[in-house]
Amino acid sequence: MAPLVPVTADPALDLAPAVRRTFGASVRAYVALTKPRVIELLLITTIPVMFLASGGVPELSTVLLTLAFGTMSAGAANAINCYIDRDIDAKMRRTRRRPLARHQVTPARALIFGVGLAVLSTAGFLLAVNPVAAAGSLFAILFYVFVYSLLLKRRTSQNVVWGGIAGCMPVLIGWASVTGGVAWTPLVLFGVVFLWTPPHTWTLAMRYRDDYAVAKVPMLPVVATERRVVTESLVYTYATVACSLLLWPVAGMGPVYGAVAVVLGLVFLAEGHRLLRAVRAGVTGVHLRPMRFFHLSNVYLALLFTAVAVDPILS
Repeated sequence: MAPLVPVTADPALDLAPAVRRTFGASVRAYVALTKPRVIELLLITTIPVMFLASGGVPELSTVLLTLAFGTMSAGAANAINCYIDRDIDAKMRRTRRRPLARHQVTPARALIFGVGLAVLSTAGFLLAVNPVAAAGSLFAILFYVFVYSLLLKRRTSQNVVWGGIAGCMPVLIGWASVTGGVAWTPLVLFGVVFLWTPPHTWTLAMRYRDDYAVAKVPMLPVVATERRVVTESLVYTYATVACSLLLWPVAGMGPVYGAVAVVLGLVFLAEGHRLLRAVRAGVTGVHLRPMRFFHLSNVYLALLFTAVAVDPILS
């Protein structure tokens, strides 16, 4: 007796959806290599600076080109980082669903994809925006790949402090895209992001401390006590708020930015002190709720840079 086979009106009609699903899964895997959530955060700091550099609403074409090539640039750095970190990503709960850890993309293709994006983004900035923006974009990619990913990440607990420089570059790129140069104003905002990065990242690392320990990545929460991590995070939080207020006189910001910076700074500091009080009282682990600080830090940066964009329009 012949084996039973499913009967279909046209086998080709059944094959097409399978091909589409495979293609769609591949597209999603390559998009995931670029770490879209990280790119969103970078773009939050790019667009407002363009408003500030323009003294109002910047040219739409400049904004769109900067966003397009900036997305490609950040995606390139992230994809190459996924290639470099594919061994530790497979060990960590937070990252083990990334495409290389799940073998959805081969390492060679991921590397080619990342390098290709780097070339296209740099060429795009150079030809369609300006050389200063192109140089900033290329520097950010090279710094993230060679200094942070290859040199610092697995060797020192200060990895995110200095490695965070790459994440500050969109501020300078956004300013340069509009003005063709760099000034004190974007350098102050560069400082805000630089000082904001350690407490933002360390509180996330507190939540995933065991992951980093298994992967042998010496994030500060892995090698230091929770009290030290919280204390240093609070110091950086104070420095972040102080730097944000420095923008007020340096850039001649109006009352909108000043009021927002003060209120956000007080809320941000209050949350940092909550963590410090809790750890001093003997609270440990998840009961410290470090992710509450982490999420608030995202809100802080987003609203602060929103004020950077709105202030020149209303002033």
